[in-house]
Amino acid sequence: MYQFGDHMWFGMGFGWLFWIVIAGVLIWAALALSGRRPSGRPESALDILEKRYARGEISREEFEEKKRDLQS
Repeated sequence: MYQFGDHMWFGMGFGWLFWIVIAGVLIWAALALSGRRPSGRPESALDILEKRYARGEISREEFEEKKRDLQS
């Protein structure tokens, strides 16, 4: 005969998994919103150069010159 308490471990076992998934999603969202890369890949020199150009820190000529230097 089936009793409710016999399978109580099933619900408890997946309860902790639920909270681990929720914590992972929250951490991923926080990293995504902060602009950091969740993949852990560091920014390349070209990435940094493109950001500096986008922010207006360097001119187009300087950007193209430095880009050529990086590619050679």
